[in-house]
Amino acid sequence: MNTNKLFRRYIQNLCIGVFALCSMTAAAQTRYPFEIARPHYVGARALAMGNAFTAVADDATGGFWNPAGLIQWQGVKLFGVTKFQDRQTYRFDPKGVGFSWRGYGLYWGNKIALDVVSGTPDFNYYCIARQLGAYFSAGLSLKFKREHPSDYYQFFGYHTSYDIGLLFKPRPNLKFGCLLQNLDGSRIQWVTFGTAYRYESYQLSVDLAISTEGETYEYYIGAEWIPTSYFSVRVGSSNGSITGGLGLRIIDVYLYYARIYETQSTSDFISAEIQF
Repeated sequence: MNTNKLFRRYIQNLCIGVFALCSMTAAAQTRYPFEIARPHYVGARALAMGNAFTAVADDATGGFWNPAGLIQWQGVKLFGVTKFQDRQTYRFDPKGVGFSWRGYGLYWGNKIALDVVSGTPDFNYYCIARQLGAYFSAGLSLKFKREHPSDYYQFFGYHTSYDIGLLFKPRPNLKFGCLLQNLDGSRIQWVTFGTAYRYESYQLSVDLAISTEGETYEYYIGAEWIPTSYFSVRVGSSNGSITGGLGLRIIDVYLYYARIYETQSTSDFISAEIQF
């Protein structure tokens, strides 16, 4: 049996294993992840890949996942995502736009949730990235929480935190990422390590998030198959919860669909991305 057939069988077995693992280990969530400034629920592509996106971070959602990834493309990208099923449980509609040119990247994104326990968590992200040599890049995100209700537009906000992103690409098909997240005060509360490997039309990614304050670690696993430039399939495990989705390209517009199986409900997301 040749190498390609062996790898395809490995991918199939991995996907089956991910779904079995998720079915056995899905853990109850006491609160939704977006109630704190962490990069979950952003982009249907990343959601479908189980939130294992720290080392991927190559689309218009990159400023949320790892700002160092902004240098992986040239020009302008923008995206919007919405939850279109079971919106009475919660509503979540992030969006963003980024510009990258010759090793520099700039980004703005907004992440807001409605009808959740904490009220209206709303964050503006402002990011900058720089390529440092042939294999390495770094990025910084400043996150401003906005107050609700408010009688005026808040360009920044009343509470500031930050993310530091690193990306190392020693080979064209292999990447390593790291995201250091500050949520409150001045210290780093979470450190996420990620790796992504691409083989022909397949991509595998794994993230491990470690708390510096004694919280339980979190793990994310994702797989992506792009048989043509117009269609794609994704599956994953987001800290024990099953995820999956599809992608479709129409000219220069990318449409992504994701379904995630949460403890409280099953949620469906759709996002659109365009590049200029």
